[in-house]
Amino acid sequence: MLKVLLAGGGTAGHINPALAIASIIKDHVPDAEFLFAGTPNGMESNLIPREGYSFAPIKISGFQRRLSVKNVGRNIRAAAYLVTAESRAKQIIKEFSPDLVIGTGGYVSGPIVLTAAKMGIPTAIHEQNAYPGVTTRLLTKRVNAVMLTMEEAAKYFDKGVKYTLTGLPVRKGFSANPISRQEAKKRLGLDDSMTIFTFGGSLGADAINDSVTDLIAWRKSENLKINQIHSYGRMGHDTFLKTLAEKGIDPKKDERLIVKEYIYDMDICMAAADLIICRCGAATISELEAMGRASILIPSPVVAGNHQYHNAMVLGRAGAAIVIEQKDLTAERLITEVKRLYDNPEKLNELAQKAAELSIKDTPDRIWNTLLEAGCPAD
Repeated sequence: MLKVLLAGGGTAGHINPALAIASIIKDHVPDAEFLFAGTPNGMESNLIPREGYSFAPIKISGFQRRLSVKNVGRNIRAAAYLVTAESRAKQIIKEFSPDLVIGTGGYVSGPIVLTAAKMGIPTAIHEQNAYPGVTTRLLTKRVNAVMLTMEEAAKYFDKGVKYTLTGLPVRKGFSANPISRQEAKKRLGLDDSMTIFTFGGSLGADAINDSVTDLIAWRKSENLKINQIHSYGRMGHDTFLKTLAEKGIDPKKDERLIVKEYIYDMDICMAAADLIICRCGAATISELEAMGRASILIPSPVVAGNHQYHNAMVLGRAGAAIVIEQKDLTAERLITEVKRLYDNPEKLNELAQKAAELSIKDTPDRIWNTLLEAGCPAD
């Protein structure tokens, strides 16, 4: 029986790719056995067992570069974890005895994948972002296979590092045209007018929420035939609807407006959208490409290595998206860009078409073939 150990955590951006890779392997080896390694207090400690997989905790955390009393304490703790991480990794590996070890990012990938490589077990890593994390860069010379979502990540590796461009597996429902745009709009109770979908992630983003309230008010004041869907997230729970009310807007009385704290049918909303305004995590970028959607991208400035900016610029340089850095974001700028696209549907379609051209359609096959080349037993 094939036994696979996966390590990744800290954010959903590292956890979901690990789950997707496990599904790809199961498609080829249905009786494969999996174990996920992650931090005991991270998101992975809840998400992985919920998906029905076994979970092995390992304590590891990153070092803080900015000096403060609190960060000094965190760095002392990180150093202590680092001392014990290799022995814990070795314990997990010996007890599970995997045929293949895969890291998908986050600090936990380091000790697990590195220890497995030292033990002679086939190893692979998958990097989701255009700017690779520290752990990925350290592991590239030690593993049997490096998989990338975006070609741009390779320029940050040392010369001679071999890699395979695989893309990032997208969630079910986010493949190209799962349902038509017209059908998606109908399901949401919207007419066939231009539809804008705006969101800042599950937590929301104050900068996006603030600009979007003005965008909604502008659309209403100009009496434009534009539908809008917005997810304001947890961060906007106490402020977003209040701000709309102050601008004289009641979502319940606006048939063109859908406003929710959290949107569960993201695939339907993205399918309905002619234009998407959002952050730039790796999964979102891959979904925009897979669905062929025009976008205005606003990278989060508070993520490691400013990787969202690098992700956004993959589309920006290809003419597949408009990129506005948060420091340059104003309601006026956002409204100007939306108005330009509303008045020029040809440009809107061009952005969508170029996004679709960037999509990698055979990602599952590329990942599976790369794992086979890395030494994964075929059965």
